[in-house]
Amino acid sequence: MTSSDRSHQGEPEEPPIRFTDNRKIDREASAAGSADEGASGPSSAEQAAAAAAQKAEEDVPKADALLLEERTRDLQRLQAEYANYRKRAERDRLAAGDAAVARVAGDFLPVLDDLDRARAHGDLTGALKAVADKLDDVFHKLGLESFGAVGDPFDPEVHEAVMHDVSDDVTGPTATTVMRQGYKYRDRLIRAAMVGVTDPASPSAEAEVADSAPDLAAGEDTLTDSTAAGEALQDDPHQP
Repeated sequence: MTSSDRSHQGEPEEPPIRFTDNRKIDREASAAGSADEGASGPSSAEQAAAAAAQKAEEDVPKADALLLEERTRDLQRLQAEYANYRKRAERDRLAAGDAAVARVAGDFLPVLDDLDRARAHGDLTGALKAVADKLDDVFHKLGLESFGAVGDPFDPEVHEAVMHDVSDDVTGPTATTVMRQGYKYRDRLIRAAMVGVTDPASPSAEAEVADSAPDLAAGEDTLTDSTAAGEALQDDPHQP
């Protein structure tokens, strides 16, 4: 039943319910506290967190710099190792190629010797001469060089001496006969030249023999005189 119904029926109306807050609020003190909190700044925890964040931000560039320096050193080391590897591989490749060419050229040396003998006897003519000239051109382009000629100074590193003679016509050990030419491929000795060597006559030895001849003659005279004196003493009966 509502209040209007009660009024129509003659019943008294109930007073409305009211609530009163008897607590006293000091608005000025509350405002002052808020102002003090704002003025005092962040708490110690907030300050520690801010300091840690700042330190972390400062450490990041240092760590990045150290990492960059380390990676740079690794890259430089790898680059140097790769450059050394390329040089070593290229050197090994060239050495293997030189060894192969030298081996093949060594197998062809008997053929070249036969062609040289035919050329020396005048038998290298016609088609055989054309083939020989082509072979010489090919080996010359490859870098094969022949050596060993009459009159070359004797070098035991590249000459194989199989004959020896003495003559006044040379001033030092000289290759006066070439039985077989030697060959080089670049700096590699494939075969030594087979030569006959002539040494100069030793005038110093003859001079020593001539100088010692008077001394030998004087010694023989002294020995003869001593022998004669001994025989005279043996023939004299008055000697004790």
